[in-house]
Amino acid sequence: MCDTFVSLPDATSDGSVILGKNSDREPNEAHELRMVPAADTSEDLVRATYIEIAQVPHTHAVILAKPYWIWGAEMGVNEHGVSIGNEAVFTKAKRESEPGLLGMDLLRLALERGGTAEEAVEVITTLLVEHGQHGQAGHTHKLLYDNSYIVSDRQEAWILETVGRDWAAQRVRATASISNGLTLGVAERTSAGLADVTVTDRSDFVYTRFSDSAARQCRTSDALAADRGDLDVAAAMRLLRDHGDVGPDWTPARGVTGQTVCAHAGFGPIRVAQSTGSMVSHVTADDITVWLTGTSAPCTSVFKPVWFDAGLPEQTRPGKRFDSRSMWWRHELLHRATLRNYPERMASYGKLRDDLEAEFLAGASARDRAAFTRQCFEAADAAERQWLDAARDIPAASTPRLYRKAWQKWDKLAGMS
Repeated sequence: MCDTFVSLPDATSDGSVILGKNSDREPNEAHELRMVPAADTSEDLVRATYIEIAQVPHTHAVILAKPYWIWGAEMGVNEHGVSIGNEAVFTKAKRESEPGLLGMDLLRLALERGGTAEEAVEVITTLLVEHGQHGQAGHTHKLLYDNSYIVSDRQEAWILETVGRDWAAQRVRATASISNGLTLGVAERTSAGLADVTVTDRSDFVYTRFSDSAARQCRTSDALAADRGDLDVAAAMRLLRDHGDVGPDWTPARGVTGQTVCAHAGFGPIRVAQSTGSMVSHVTADDITVWLTGTSAPCTSVFKPVWFDAGLPEQTRPGKRFDSRSMWWRHELLHRATLRNYPERMASYGKLRDDLEAEFLAGASARDRAAFTRQCFEAADAAERQWLDAARDIPAASTPRLYRKAWQKWDKLAGMS
C-alpha cells in the first residue's frame, strides 16, 4: 500500500510545489535509486517490464525510486520538474489475460516523455488505452491492480485514476492526497467509459476496505489542510513518517489489521507491505531538489538530497537477498533491529536523525552539489552504523509470537537469519 500527496505554490511556505510519497512493497523487495540521463535514440522499441512498445526520439532525464526488479518506478521526477507518485487501486475492472504495461511502467514513461504535468497525464492515458495495464506486480505473491497517480509540475497538479483501460483526471486545487482507493466523483476529464460516472462507484469494496486507504488519505489530507500556506520539505518528511495519534510506547508489533502512512509489515494477509522507500520532491521556479531515503521505513531512515546537475553517488544495485554492499540492505540491519524493541530503540536515535536531516536541509544551497550529495549519503550511512550499535545495546522487547514469526520468515528468506 502507498500514500502520495502534493502541495501547490499557494499552499507552500516558499511558493514551490512539494510532492511526497511512500512506496509500500513487500519487506524483502529492495528499493533502488536510479538516475537516467536524457537521450536521443533511433531505436524503434523500448522494453518495459513485460512488453515492448514504440520508443520516442527523445527521452527526458529522470530520477527514479523503484522496486529493484521492475523497469518502471513507484515515484520519480524529471528534468523539467514533473513529479509523479502512483498508488495501487482495486477496481471492478475485468483483468486482462495478456500482460500489458504495469502502472509503474506508465509512470516512468510519463516522466521520460512529458515536459509538463498535463503532457505526462496525456502520455499515461494514451498508453493505457493502447496497451492496457496488466501483469504480475507482486514480488513473491500474486498481486494485480489498477493505478492512480498524482502528477505535478512547477505550477499545477492532477489526480489521475484508472479502471482497466478507462481513466479519469481532476485538476488539484492547492493540496491533495491519494491512497489505495479511488477518490474522484464525476471528473473533469475522462475516457468514454467513465464519462458522467462517479468514479468511486467502480471500487472493489473488499480490497479497498482492507487496504485502510480511507483512514490514511484522511490523515494526509487533514495534515495538508492544517499546514496550508506553511508546508515545507521538513513538514512533508514528517508526514511521511506519520503513525497517527500514538504515544511514545507505540510499536508496529501490535495488531494484524490497519496501516499507517509510515507503513510497517506484520503478521497476516493484510499487513504484508511496508514503506520500502520514500521521496519528497521540491520544485521551485528555477530549481529541482529530490529528497530520497533509498531505504525502508522513513521513521528509521534519513532523507538525502539529489540534483540533476550533481548525479547520484555510485550505488551497488540491491537484489532479493541481503548484500552488505547495498545501501538498502545495510539499512535493513538498523530497521529490523529497531523493530525488536521499537519504542526504546527508535527513541535512541530519532532526534539524531532529525538533527542530521536539519543539517542537510541547511546545507542544501551548497555550491558543489555533487560533493554535498556524496557527503550526505556517506554521513547518513555512518550515522546509521552508530545508531545500530547503540540500538543493539538496548535489550530486545517481547513481541507477539505471530509478529515475531513473520519477521523470522522474512529474515530467513533474505539470508539475514
